[in-house]
Amino acid sequence: MKSYTVTPISSPSIIQAEVPGSKSITNRALLLAALSNGTSVIKGALFSEDSRHFLQCLIDLGFPITIEKETCTITGYSGKIPKKEASIYVGSAGTAARFLTAMLGLSDGTYHLDASEQMKKRPMKPLLHALESIGVTITYQEKEGFFPFTIHGCANTKSSIQIDISDSSQFLSALLMSAPIKEEGLTIELVGGHALSYVKITTKMMEQFGCQVVQTGNQIYQILPHQTYQAQIYQVEPDVSAACYFYAMAPLLHTKTLVHHIHFDSMQGDIRFLSILEEMGCTLEDTSEGILVSSPASGNYSGITVTMSDCSDQTMTLAAIAPFANSPVRIRGVKHIRLQESNRIEAICKELTRIGILCTEFEDGIDIFPGTPHAAAIETYEDHRIAMAFSLIGLRVPGISILHPECCKKTFENYFEVLDQIIETSLKKDLK
Repeated sequence: MKSYTVTPISSPSIIQAEVPGSKSITNRALLLAALSNGTSVIKGALFSEDSRHFLQCLIDLGFPITIEKETCTITGYSGKIPKKEASIYVGSAGTAARFLTAMLGLSDGTYHLDASEQMKKRPMKPLLHALESIGVTITYQEKEGFFPFTIHGCANTKSSIQIDISDSSQFLSALLMSAPIKEEGLTIELVGGHALSYVKITTKMMEQFGCQVVQTGNQIYQILPHQTYQAQIYQVEPDVSAACYFYAMAPLLHTKTLVHHIHFDSMQGDIRFLSILEEMGCTLEDTSEGILVSSPASGNYSGITVTMSDCSDQTMTLAAIAPFANSPVRIRGVKHIRLQESNRIEAICKELTRIGILCTEFEDGIDIFPGTPHAAAIETYEDHRIAMAFSLIGLRVPGISILHPECCKKTFENYFEVLDQIIETSLKKDLK
């Protein structure tokens, strides 16, 4: 499918949706299970392009893995990699790229890692240079600090390391999760700043799998010696990042949205997006079925000035509904999203301008002004979040088409099928 044209709908009485498992939690669970001391069962796992690359990499490294529906069974060997030599391909999966690089660097084998052209452009240098600083040897096949490269792992590396996480907190998560490979433990000192909401998921899950992290302030993380992950049955939370597209429909369409099994006790940082919607005038209720978001009673929602460093994946979602707010939306603290699947700040500005919306680009954010969008074909830049977020505009504006919608397979393979169901349900209601 080269493009998907969104069908506008009037205000449905309620939107209900179910979303797949969290990508962030799924890929962390896969790594932790592979490093555990036996067979783990991961339930509710997300099966998408990213997680399939991750799974294939683990299989290529020799880990026994079976998959049935949304359940994945993995046998780990207490931090040992079954194959001492292997080649893996991480595709465009940032989590696989960073997490597996750290794991293999702290092991004692020789591994060749390759990636898609998109991933070859994304930041890896801080993690690679950090590993080299403690004794890991890395040979670069193309450009230093980027894919592809060969890692000559070194189990006897130094027990302390510095890492610059200005570009991505995944560098820290990668080192934290793989640190128990080193029997003597590891002390990690942060250089540079970054939102740590995803790191909190990492440390929480490490504790769930039986390894503790001692944190001193915001700069020092210590993984204690002689720890081993414990194999277990693990349930993956639904993906809050995916749920937010449907929650954004509540103010956009003056309706209510319920996403099943999403609750406020989620450990995912993007749950904060619901608080942003609340500040814009929505009301929130955590029901037994899931969180219910209701639009403002007046049907009008307010603009907002917000720092989104701890829920930056929702920058695109907020940008998509911003033109319909009654005052400007000003987003800050998201400089790092320029280095993700696309230069997301630049992409947002280009596509908003394409549909006739005034916006101002800043190094770390964007100002978006209310306006009346017009029909256009939205370029997606091979970025799943641009595709999903900008589809929301088409629910109110005729003639919005999303180019290359297949990019959503990275995290939410059937997003447009779910969107079709919502549109179909609304149109059937209108005919009654």
